[in-house]
Amino acid sequence: MKRRQFIKLTTTASAASMLPFEVQASMKLVNSFYNCDVSNRKLILVELNGGNDGLNTVIPISAYTDYQTLRPNIHIPASVFLPLNAIDSSLAGTNQDIALHPELTGFYNLYAQDQLRIIQSVGYPSQNKSHFASQDIYATGNDGNNWDNGDQSGWIGRFMEQNYADSIPTAYPLGIQVGSKTTSLGFHGEIEHGLALNLSGQDSENFYSILSGLGGDAPTNIPNSDYGTELQYIIDTDILSNQYSQVISNAFNNGANSTGANYPDTNLADQLKTVARLIRGGIETKVFMVKLGGFDTHNNQNQASGDIQGKHSELMTELSGAIESFMSDLNADNLADDVLGVTFSEFGRKAKENGSLGTDHGEVAPMFAFGKPVKSGVSGINVDLAEAVETNNYQVQTVQHDYRETFATIMQDFLGATSSVIDSTFIDNISNESFVTSKITDLIKDDYTVPEDCYTEALNIPETTLDNWSVFPNPFKTSFFILSENHELETHFELRNQLSQRVLKGVLKFHNGKAAINAPQLQNGMYFLTLKNSLETSSHKLCLLYTSPSPRD
Repeated sequence: MKRRQFIKLTTTASAASMLPFEVQASMKLVNSFYNCDVSNRKLILVELNGGNDGLNTVIPISAYTDYQTLRPNIHIPASVFLPLNAIDSSLAGTNQDIALHPELTGFYNLYAQDQLRIIQSVGYPSQNKSHFASQDIYATGNDGNNWDNGDQSGWIGRFMEQNYADSIPTAYPLGIQVGSKTTSLGFHGEIEHGLALNLSGQDSENFYSILSGLGGDAPTNIPNSDYGTELQYIIDTDILSNQYSQVISNAFNNGANSTGANYPDTNLADQLKTVARLIRGGIETKVFMVKLGGFDTHNNQNQASGDIQGKHSELMTELSGAIESFMSDLNADNLADDVLGVTFSEFGRKAKENGSLGTDHGEVAPMFAFGKPVKSGVSGINVDLAEAVETNNYQVQTVQHDYRETFATIMQDFLGATSSVIDSTFIDNISNESFVTSKITDLIKDDYTVPEDCYTEALNIPETTLDNWSVFPNPFKTSFFILSENHELETHFELRNQLSQRVLKGVLKFHNGKAAINAPQLQNGMYFLTLKNSLETSSHKLCLLYTSPSPRD
């Protein structure tokens, strides 16, 4: 039996405090949250594995002469590229004047439909041009300087475990990766809850048949030992995987692809075709990842001098055709309103071609955000090709956008994550600044941007993160979590409602510095949490809030 790759989920967060006289004013704003339901929104991650050549993907018209000089044999001729100024006159004559590779006709069409945004010069502070290291950095949410923000967990896993904490465990996988034999490090969390599953192409039915054929009843006499703990974990994950496989199979069978989508016969198209079918079948998975490899184009990027056909052209064709068909599929009904996708690659390529009609490892590369919620345009300016000189090995090194800025923008403006969730997902090892302060302007259309009133901060509650205590999520639904640096101390908790009536009390049970408090019977409203150990007492404000009015109200 093949071992399945599971994510482990945990939580870290921030704490907030509130004085009793503030409660009444804050309660007046609670109802605004009822208009903030983004629970059905989904993020599609498209990984371009190998390091995409950004300069031949997004051609700098404003620096075209320098571009030709650096690439006499493999540049894209102006006679065939797709200038965006033809459909967006605001770009003409500016340092944002760009063209797309001629095979990116699908992207060109999406831009014209106001469903595509180009994000220039994406990278991270301390660039590593090793495929394996850079892919791990992108997966973990790292900045390339050290591994303090998780060499064993990924930013996707940390985000899901925090933003969707009330969905753990749940009847569906929070993450699904399609077209890969192993689960990306990005899906890995920190403790043993929740999971992500892999599917191979449009093969959900076969996937389920394999899993459902796993035989035998699980053992019941589990020893009270480390071995027993590991055995119980295996049993639990096997049970959940069979449960999840049934959910996936049901969604696949209940769903269908739009007849007008016309997916090409390519690997990436098959992956996205599966994702669209699962979404239409009603699966509630939050994050999907698909992958297109082959971007390590050291040679034969173009098949001959002056000929745009070659490895890179084929990749552009597959990428553009698959995503355009995917969006056509979703746009056939209202599914497109809840889906946003983004492409990313671990690094770019050198500005100067090599002697094999290819390009070697570079640093920055563009991202593409796509979907109906996306506002067409260009974020950033054309790369400065004056940087690409012999003394720096012909590299364009200026990072205009940290890759985490893109993801943080989507997490908050599209998925409704609070600043504390984002700060706990990404740790900037250099400056420790929040990526909330550097979100990408105009990435999301106004009609789709989550209002600030939907964040915890909009309740006029100061979010303070104490050194020793964090509480997450806030607002919560049925449970919340405590993070403490002094978790070895016996800690008592007490929860009171806005009338100062005690509703819960007890002793926290920490696991790896984290403890959970379950409160499934409480009514919507404000609550006050008191934490006390031998060193200190701390008070925190919490808001219990369902995303839609509860029948208990």
